[in-house]
Amino acid sequence: MHKVSSFLLLMIVCLSCSDKGTTTDIKNVNSKWNKNQKLAFKLTADDTEKAKNIIFVIRNNNDYPYSNLRLIVNFESPKKEIKTDTLNYILAKPNGEWIGTGFGETKETLFQYKLNYKFPEKGVYNISVTQAMRKDILPGIEDLGVKIESAKP
Repeated sequence: MHKVSSFLLLMIVCLSCSDKGTTTDIKNVNSKWNKNQKLAFKLTADDTEKAKNIIFVIRNNNDYPYSNLRLIVNFESPKKEIKTDTLNYILAKPNGEWIGTGFGETKETLFQYKLNYKFPEKGVYNISVTQAMRKDILPGIEDLGVKIESAKP
């Protein structure tokens, strides 16, 4: 009985500390990200007054052969207007050490995409991401995700 009540107390504490303004959507690519594979994410904007941070979550392992990751991102508004960005994120220090956090071989790194972004209109926004490295099949990237959080004033 003591274990059950301790577990329930721990769950209540964890849930009460979570940020209700944060959502994360992660897509698995199984360490074989094909250059033609688009990862698609839907964001619903209900509030145009509060600023949000849009952050990419990248999980890589030791099979990843590079120190950086180039992405092509299409950001589509509810009116079907598309803005394309080419991004370059650094995953490792010059000495080869991964900059991400995590135990074991997999490291997770968060990269800023849009900070203090106010959605111009309510509705559904679409983000599609493709890898822009020079390999048809990119090894070592396990997951890619999009995290939306309330921007701090």
